[in-house]
Amino acid sequence: MAISSELIKQLREKTSAGFMACKKALAESNGDLVAAEEYLRKKGLMDAAKKSSRTAGDGLISCIVTDDLKRASIVEINSETDFVAKNDKFQNFVKEVTEIALDNDADKILDAKFKTSDRTVKEELSFIISVIGENIQYKRSRNLQVKHGIIGTYTHNAVAPGAKMGKIGVIVCLESEDNNYNVEEAKEFGKKLSMHVAASNPKFLSIETVPSDVLAKEKEIAKEQAISSGKPEAIAEKIADGRIKKFYEEVVLLQQLYFEDNKSTVDDIIKAFNKEHNTKFKIVDFARYQLGE
Repeated sequence: MAISSELIKQLREKTSAGFMACKKALAESNGDLVAAEEYLRKKGLMDAAKKSSRTAGDGLISCIVTDDLKRASIVEINSETDFVAKNDKFQNFVKEVTEIALDNDADKILDAKFKTSDRTVKEELSFIISVIGENIQYKRSRNLQVKHGIIGTYTHNAVAPGAKMGKIGVIVCLESEDNNYNVEEAKEFGKKLSMHVAASNPKFLSIETVPSDVLAKEKEIAKEQAISSGKPEAIAEKIADGRIKKFYEEVVLLQQLYFEDNKSTVDDIIKAFNKEHNTKFKIVDFARYQLGE
């Protein structure tokens, strides 16, 4: 049967699929819009299977925080090229998955209901692969929250002014003992701390959160290096202890030198802010995602 341009337009508006794909779907479905959409969905699943073996090394990190600054989520979704990462359809997909991640843990994301269609996230992912024509993968996500206090965020290399999507995303949870703080001042402070995390890439929040096996391995390596260079074991032990102090300064957030002055530790910066503003903030958690890690 002949497929009218108006029918193709309706299907394109409903699915965002290409002109020729919509025309073929309508031809295969005898002009039935519902059947044609189903056809595109099935074809999307097949296309996704074909493309899944292709490397998805680009994409976006996305952060979102609720208006009350109490809950936030961070997501990494990969594409094959930076060109697709700049595509509006891809960015809209990433944004909605980030919103879904606010209320769903990482292992529940793919089965969650997509808000702007009747599909699950997994089905929507397959559909957008068929529309865009590249392998796209949901990689990881986290959601964090505070009871009292605020969550700061920062996105590095944002795709557009004000966008919360880029190549590095950070969330910092600042918990307060009370509500005695100025929200805008706290928000700006949270952003600055998030910028520090983006720049300095800490692995652990505090000395107490460094796993004992990580610490033991670091000390073992430092001691063996000292012994290999000819140092007696007693001296090598002291050198290893000194290396652990340096290790803390490199990978523990509260022990790192703050990125803006490179003199004070992050812990000192927080204490100074609390003293100046009569607040009682402390960092209780953070997340840093870098594209392709």
